[in-house]
Amino acid sequence: MGEEGVDLLFLAPSGDLEYLTGLERIVPNFGEIAYAHGWVAGAFFRRDAEPVFVLPRMVVAFELGDFEAAGELVVVAETDDGRAMFEQVVRGLGSAATVAVGNRVWAEAVLNLGRIVGFDRIRAASSLVNELRRVKSAEELAAMTRAVDVVERTMAEVTPKVVPGVSMLELLEEVEQRMRAHGSRTPSFATHVFTGLGAEDFDSATAAGHSPIPEQTAVMFDFGAVVDGYCSDFGRTVYCGEPPDDYRDAYHVMLAAQEAGRAAARAGVRAAEVNAACRAPIEEAGLGEHFRHRMGHGIGLDVHERPFISAEDETPLEPGMTFTDEPSIIVRGRFGMRIEDIVVCEEGGGRKLGAYAPDLVGTDVRR
Repeated sequence: MGEEGVDLLFLAPSGDLEYLTGLERIVPNFGEIAYAHGWVAGAFFRRDAEPVFVLPRMVVAFELGDFEAAGELVVVAETDDGRAMFEQVVRGLGSAATVAVGNRVWAEAVLNLGRIVGFDRIRAASSLVNELRRVKSAEELAAMTRAVDVVERTMAEVTPKVVPGVSMLELLEEVEQRMRAHGSRTPSFATHVFTGLGAEDFDSATAAGHSPIPEQTAVMFDFGAVVDGYCSDFGRTVYCGEPPDDYRDAYHVMLAAQEAGRAAARAGVRAAEVNAACRAPIEEAGLGEHFRHRMGHGIGLDVHERPFISAEDETPLEPGMTFTDEPSIIVRGRFGMRIEDIVVCEEGGGRKLGAYAPDLVGTDVRR
C-alpha cells in the first residue's frame, strides 16, 4: 500500500480477503444469496494497523464458522441504518487521499465510498493483493498439490465409464461425486464434459448432455477441485473405442505443444513468449486455427488469476508462479482433444504439480 500510495483498502469477501485474513468464502451460487445490508460486507485495511471488518449480522451468524477477526468487527443488524454505520466506520479510519477497492466489492459500497471520500480518490485494488498472491509459498503449493491429487484420482475412476450409451451428464455427475468423495469442498468452476463438434456436439452444458454417445467419440473433460481453499484445474481426453491414426497424430502434436509450453515456463520469460512456445507445434502442423484460446492462466485461491499465459500478457514469470498448461485442438465436425495440467514456474522451466499420464486413452467399448 505504501509503494502504491494507497491509504485505505476495502476488500469484500473474496480470494484476496481470504488470503490476507483467513476469512473463508462461501461456495458461490448461481442465484445470488442476499442479506439486509449485504453490500457492506468486507474489511478495511490501513498501513500498520489491524483490519476493521464490517459484516451483516447474518454473515456473522451463519458464515464465519471458527473464524476470529484480528482487529475490530462491526456487525450491521437488519434494522440498523447500514449506510450510516458504513459511513461512521469510514470516517473513523481517518483521512484517506487514496482508497483502493477490490474487484468483488458491491457497486453500492463503491458509490457510498465515493460519496464519503470523493470519487476522485477511489482506484482499483486488483493489482495490490495479486502481486502478493501470484507467487506461491511451499504451503500453498502443497495445498494445490492436494487439489490436483483429487482430480487425478477422479479421472482414473471415471475413465472406464466412457463407453457407448453413456451421456455427458452421467459423466459429469460421476466427476463431481467422486471429487467430493476424495475431499473437494466444491468444484473450482463449472465442470464441463463435451466433444466440441459443433452441430453434432455432445455437451454437458446443453440439452445434448442427455444424449447417449456412440462408439468412436472423443470425450473432453475440464474440471477442478478445491482443497484447503486452493483450486485445481485439470483436463484429459478419453476416446470411446480405438482412436484412428489421424486422431493419434493430432494428439501427439497437442502433447508436443503442452511440453513446449512447460519447458518455456522459465523464470524471467514473459508470459506471452510462453504462450507462443506452446502454440508453435500446433501452428507448424497447420492446425493453429483450431487452437482457439490461450495456453493458460494463473491459478491459486481463484481458478483464474493473473498473470495469464496469453498473447497480451507481458508479465515476466517468477519462481513459484502457478498456471495451467492447456492446449487443445478442436476441429468442428471432425474431432476435439484437450489436455490440462498445473505447472509451477522454476528457474529451469515449469514443473507439473501432478503425475497423471498424458497419454491418449481409448476405452474398451464392450460393457
